[in-house]
Amino acid sequence: MRHIRSKLPQIGTTIFTIMSTMANQYNAINLSQGFPDFEANPQLIALVTKAMQKGYNQYAPMPGLLSLREVIAEKNNTLYKSDYHPETEVTVTSGATQAIFTILAAFIHPGDEVIVFKPAYDSYEPSVNLFGGMVVPIQLSAPNFTVDWREVASKITSKTKMVIINTPHNPSGSVLSKEDMLQLEKLLGHTDIIVLSDEVYEHIIFDGQEHQSAARFPRLAERTFITASFGKTFHTTGWKMGYCLAPKDLMAEFRKVHQFNVFCANHPIQYALTEYLKIPSTYLSLPDFYQEKRDLFLSLIKDSRFTFKPASGTYFQLLDYSVITDEGDVAFAERLTAAHKIASIPVSVFNQDQQDDKVLRFCFAKTEETLKRAAEILCGI
Repeated sequence: MRHIRSKLPQIGTTIFTIMSTMANQYNAINLSQGFPDFEANPQLIALVTKAMQKGYNQYAPMPGLLSLREVIAEKNNTLYKSDYHPETEVTVTSGATQAIFTILAAFIHPGDEVIVFKPAYDSYEPSVNLFGGMVVPIQLSAPNFTVDWREVASKITSKTKMVIINTPHNPSGSVLSKEDMLQLEKLLGHTDIIVLSDEVYEHIIFDGQEHQSAARFPRLAERTFITASFGKTFHTTGWKMGYCLAPKDLMAEFRKVHQFNVFCANHPIQYALTEYLKIPSTYLSLPDFYQEKRDLFLSLIKDSRFTFKPASGTYFQLLDYSVITDEGDVAFAERLTAAHKIASIPVSVFNQDQQDDKVLRFCFAKTEETLKRAAEILCGI
């Protein structure tokens, strides 16, 4: 038998794959994995088709089309009063997860510590571990998932290399406030600690709140990588298109790895996005678009036995089922899928020591018809 010394011996199949496979197996409504069940704007599809037909089908420049980077820089500098330079501080990536992996590959050395707030998107920790880093977890708890910055301060050591934040936050739907970002900026002020700010849901934020991008805070931005996702913004998760922003010196190190990781991102889609991003309403309309879906979903299940705090951002809603059963969330999610034909994500898998708060994550980036069918099932439980 072949002996394989795994670099990730504790890692199996992701919960997203498991629950989506179960959804297919039991013909269940899939509110587990975070993807829309409606199509992208036909205008965007037409722009991609046009770019392909015009012959933009070979490699793009390694850091991305300059025209696209210029539009990205203009968008961010306008929204957040930042000053990113398109030539040296913006890189187009094959999705935000590739950007995150590349950042960690470029900067994490064996023994480096990385502070991660849990529940956390499940790519962070394996990527840190892959490069010999040590995850320092800080557990956030339902229903508010707020950060205790005194605890963060207590976890910073001479080995701390990076802090990973995610706002709006997956899976909780919470957001970091201006005060949170100022606390982080102050806390790191006299250190060389890098921040990785995962902001893929930046345009999906509700109830009149403003997204507190790290780009808004100059002393924080000077040490921060920001990752973003066109897939999340434009309902095209299968395209795996994103970008990252960072100061020139940090971005230079990022590109050293990026060129040997994917080299470049999809060429014709970059041409299409260059034109599409010139229409600000394509992303500025998202808060209203998704809040309407959130509000519809919650209004439809208000008389169910599930309880909830409305999500402040993302297109995920946590539902507390503690008055329904004392089952663990993984078991309950599996039972809902098999017996009731509705798939969700158990949140304990993202927590430290699988802390079980008796909440499940449901994706509401779905058509009105899908949400109504899902709500009917949930109200019957």
